[in-house]
Amino acid sequence: MTGKKTWNQHVVKKQNKGLVLESIKQNSPISRADIASSTGLNKGTVSSLVNELLEEKMIDESGPGESKGGRRPVMLFFNQVAGYSVGIDLGVNYILGILTDLRGNIISERTSNFINLTYEEILKELFQVIDTLIKSAPESPYGIVGIGIGVPGIVNRDEKILLAPNLGWRNAELKSTLEKKFNVPVTIENEANAGAYGEKNFGIGKNNQNIVYVSVGIGIGVGLILNGQLYRGHNGFSGEFGHMTVEVNGSKCRCGNKGCWELYASEQSLLGNTEQSGNLNLQTDKDHTLETILDLAQNGDKEAIQRFQNIGQYLGVGINNIINIFNPEQVIIGNRMASAEKWLKEPLNDWIHNQTLWFSQKDLRIDFSHLLTHSTALGVAAFSTEEFLYNNIHKEVTVS
Repeated sequence: MTGKKTWNQHVVKKQNKGLVLESIKQNSPISRADIASSTGLNKGTVSSLVNELLEEKMIDESGPGESKGGRRPVMLFFNQVAGYSVGIDLGVNYILGILTDLRGNIISERTSNFINLTYEEILKELFQVIDTLIKSAPESPYGIVGIGIGVPGIVNRDEKILLAPNLGWRNAELKSTLEKKFNVPVTIENEANAGAYGEKNFGIGKNNQNIVYVSVGIGIGVGLILNGQLYRGHNGFSGEFGHMTVEVNGSKCRCGNKGCWELYASEQSLLGNTEQSGNLNLQTDKDHTLETILDLAQNGDKEAIQRFQNIGQYLGVGINNIINIFNPEQVIIGNRMASAEKWLKEPLNDWIHNQTLWFSQKDLRIDFSHLLTHSTALGVAAFSTEEFLYNNIHKEVTVS
């Protein structure tokens, strides 16, 4: 019986320590007395747990704050530079990597662009990007606490990449490869799920609890925040709306289906149509890029503008279906195609206005991401940070 009691005490202590750390993280600067008041813990318990967190360098204290009567209290701060997290958005033709502190502030950034690389070649690029980011990290008690990777594919609960059709990957064991290489915890997540989480924590979705995040790049992925929580589905496969059928007799998709949404409303649609057209003012094959076509549209090229407007309408088709299923508060369009908001927005909104059930449109916001391409990288960096903080509370962590 004594053993069980001791174990229960240990669990309760860890839970209380988590409460104290979260209180400091959310409310810095804060006094010990205010922590006790907000958590319901007694002052002795708070004092003991604060001392542990100070020894672990997870928090700092500074000069006295304002007095509410009596001695001025010492204020406590979350030590956001106790360690750093690497967040990677691994796209079909790019790698965007960021280094963040424990609050998600971006410290440094690195991008690599490529076309049609093999898995091994992409892995080499990934190693270089991560190495550069790690070297850019300032000295800290815990160093690099984790690496998060957002991938455009289906990731199971064991974080194995089952299928990434636009990369040509099947059953990729990226997690174990990176953990062996860098000797830190690695989190693998679907890029749209990570993007939804990034928007909820750092972007335009902060104040909403039911969000549909539509990541529009070479393909389309959808991340869902339902009742304030990331929804992954029974086996982690939710959000594969890019492969819902929008054209019954449509083109063949790399996933094996026909008429998939992403064939008509993504960057691959824009580039594919462009390559088949002689109407755009493009000089060479190298000009077949989103950036070049954005420049043409900005300069008034009617064909470029029409292509973006067509994509906007097809985005409306798919988003209409999702709205009717989930009745969200907010839809956020993110990733690279969000930079074409100027030409996508009107045809998208027109389709939603005309096609979506009127009661689903009530109190609905449709926004374009302000984070643009950074949503996914910020989201996976946050996953790594949260895992580190959880482990710090629930098991012993050695400080260098």
